Amino acid sequence: MWWEGGRFYWGSKEGREGIVVVFAWLSSQERHLKPYVQLYSTFGWRSLICHADFLTLFFPEKASSLADGVLKELLQELKIRPSPIVFAAFSGGPKGCMYKVLQLINGRCKGLLDLDEYQLVKDCLCGQIYDSSPVDFTSDLGTRFLLHPSVLKRPHPPRVVSWMAKALASGLDTLFISRFEAERADYWQTLYSSVNVGPFLIFCSEDDELAPYQVICNFAQHLQELGGDVKLIKWNSSPHVGHYKFHASDYRAGVFELVGKAAMIYAQRRLQSQGLEGPSISESVCNLHKAAASSSESLRRVATDPSDHFFLPSSMECEDKKDTNLQKGELFHTQNMPSINAHGVLGQILFDICVPKNIEGWDIKPSTSLNGRQTFAVARRHGLFYPMKCIRRSRL
Repeated sequence: MWWEGGRFYWGSKEGREGIVVVFAWLSSQERHLKPYVQLYSTFGWRSLICHADFLTLFFPEKASSLADGVLKELLQELKIRPSPIVFAAFSGGPKGCMYKVLQLINGRCKGLLDLDEYQLVKDCLCGQIYDSSPVDFTSDLGTRFLLHPSVLKRPHPPRVVSWMAKALASGLDTLFISRFEAERADYWQTLYSSVNVGPFLIFCSEDDELAPYQVICNFAQHLQELGGDVKLIKWNSSPHVGHYKFHASDYRAGVFELVGKAAMIYAQRRLQSQGLEGPSISESVCNLHKAAASSSESLRRVATDPSDHFFLPSSMECEDKKDTNLQKGELFHTQNMPSINAHGVLGQILFDICVPKNIEGWDIKPSTSLNGRQTFAVARRHGLFYPMKCIRRSRL
């Protein structure tokens, strides 16, 4: 769909795991982004692709209009099927549109949609991917992009094209030199303000001229200082926006890890919105553990005499096993506890009931249990055993 400042379309609507919003690089075409769409589809993620025009880099109003169009299209899908969202920015894509999307959903600039609709997108945004990005915004940014071999697909640009591009950059520099620094500061501040939306995955190369490694490294380091979850994957030599082509396995593994984290963050947010927060669940588990520990302590207090003891396995064996004594078990002695004296009246009664006076009339025969083990069965030769007779023989 064409919009003021660029165009956007669905690369793929297959998949139910989430949505990747792709902010493509300048002069990119649909066929250039097809491998990335297929990559996201293998993980079950749909793709919404945005292409910004060249002049959108220099006119924030065009970027805001394009961002509103992207958000409107995205909301139509979210209202039908809420899903986690990941922003994937390539090369100059953040300056073309993405930073304006971040400003709109954070309420930093006024858009065409309702605040509740912007908030819905903000709640679903759970991660960001930067491929050969972000690049520093300078007055000759567009010229360097247009003349770069990765964009022209030629080792050297034609002389006419080079002259026209430099003339255009000179004219823009003359007209908007006073605005460039203010927009540049606003651009970087917006990217840093998104540190809390979710994890970051950054792909870069040390020999990339358009996206200098030092700029990207400083960006990643500053995000970490702000508390962000950042993973930086770099190569010594890899072409601009060509990392996936030459390093497919590493690229795929990094994307797989990030979308997995984004899905988990989204699930946690849904639970919190429904009142099922993670800390309350953890607290209930801890309460159960305390109840089990107290039950174990009550079992350990059972003893027949102050001098008696039990050798019981400690419940701490299921913990971190910090104490070697707890790993093997603990020897518990009970003190000042009610006990049964074996020489007392009650002890003598129980002894007379449970222990027969004469065992000559008892047979001990081996038998086999259900599990195959041999046990011993005890029976009397002269009739059944009557406990009442034992009670009559007691000293009472």
